[in-house]
Amino acid sequence: MNSTELSEANTSVVLSDKELLLLADKIVEVIEEGKQTLAISINDTIKKTYWKVGQYIVEFEQNGNARAKYGSSLLSKLSSILRARVGRGYSRPNLNNMRKFYQLFPKCQTSDKSDTNFQTSDKLTWSHICELITIDDDLEREFYTKECIAENWTVDYLHRQKESGLFMRLALSKDKAGVLTLAKKGQQVQSPEDVVKATYTLEFLGLPDKYKESQLEKKLIDNMQMFLLELGKGFTFVKRQYGMTINNVHYHVDLVFYHRILKCFVLIDLKRGAVTHKDIGQMNMYLGYFAKEENTETDNPPIGIVMSHYKDELMVEYATYGMDSNLFVSKYELFLPNKTELRKLVKGLLSQKQ
Repeated sequence: MNSTELSEANTSVVLSDKELLLLADKIVEVIEEGKQTLAISINDTIKKTYWKVGQYIVEFEQNGNARAKYGSSLLSKLSSILRARVGRGYSRPNLNNMRKFYQLFPKCQTSDKSDTNFQTSDKLTWSHICELITIDDDLEREFYTKECIAENWTVDYLHRQKESGLFMRLALSKDKAGVLTLAKKGQQVQSPEDVVKATYTLEFLGLPDKYKESQLEKKLIDNMQMFLLELGKGFTFVKRQYGMTINNVHYHVDLVFYHRILKCFVLIDLKRGAVTHKDIGQMNMYLGYFAKEENTETDNPPIGIVMSHYKDELMVEYATYGMDSNLFVSKYELFLPNKTELRKLVKGLLSQKQ
């Protein structure tokens, strides 16, 4: 055995398996950090490149008679030249996306902090940008941009929230000033009213026309990730059919969550048909039980949501008179909302005088 082999043999004896695993952990950690840094760098480079391509196209269109000369054929002709010279990725639709990117996002961040012209979060990938530029309304687009950054939404999540009209559904529960704040700051959670929607969109359940409450509950459990997304930020699932006994009578809340921002339990009872005054009274009893028996000193008062397919507004108003303000009655829909109608309602709200 030569000196090198002897040295390696001695090393293998000295190093324990635990030490070797710790060494491997450190190497894996630095490799993962390197991959992440590389991914951020690539993402920044792609966005900066596409933003500049968009800038050149817009400036060319605005210079002299370029628009009159080429008209709508500009992007098609440019795409043919670019694909022949630099390859795929520069189709007419992609060039149009780059053009809109420059127009709708005057600033775009890169990892170069000295470049003050680029200041959009690196959490937004090019795929996020392609989703966001399809939104024509500035306030709506600003809201989804803020939420993507704050909540680390994937592109699929962003697409789903757009399709469900999240911004407009939240906006309809606010006044004009509240809508503007929602757009500029994203969804702020400070009170129970901020976490409860008037209508929940559950199109992802794929339920048939005729179904039972038990089926609805099971589908929500099976699709908990999507349901948590629809509920909004801060919700964590606790238990299904949460049991409680009052004077030897057993009761069960359909779904119990805990809200980590508001620091309180959130109780949800599901109703297949229209909500009744008995349903509201029962939820009020559940809230009382949780406040007295389940809450700790650090917990805030619980929130109750009776979620039904139909809602009689007048009956709900009378049935909740004088009750806990943390009790809400919301509707759920099994299909995506009509975004055109929602947008009209929001515009009407914004056009109102203060």
